[in-house]
Amino acid sequence: MENDKRQYPRSSSYIIAQYKVLEGTFRDVIKNIGAGGLSVRTQRKVAIGQPISIAFPLFEFDNLVEVAGRVVRIDPCGFAVTFNEPIHGLICKEGHFPEIIHERDRLN
Repeated sequence: MENDKRQYPRSSSYIIAQYKVLEGTFRDVIKNIGAGGLSVRTQRKVAIGQPISIAFPLFEFDNLVEVAGRVVRIDPCGFAVTFNEPIHGLICKEGHFPEIIHERDRLN
């Protein structure tokens, strides 16, 4: 089971991200995220094993996090990414996942 392979837990999310892969630069939704990786919901076809750079707001809408990693899994609903370095702000402390932003919380 995939969750058994993860070093860090993930939390459900709804964050719009911009990412660059061999196929181009795109914007899609992050459906879950943790300190060591994330999953993107998309119908786009991306190649497994390739490098990816991805930028998204995480704790504040005006402050983008930029990370690099590789695509480790693909399925009909999107793909999963493992980061080259963990996002330290997402490491769970005392069993609690840090507060992250969600697009539904954005003020219009």
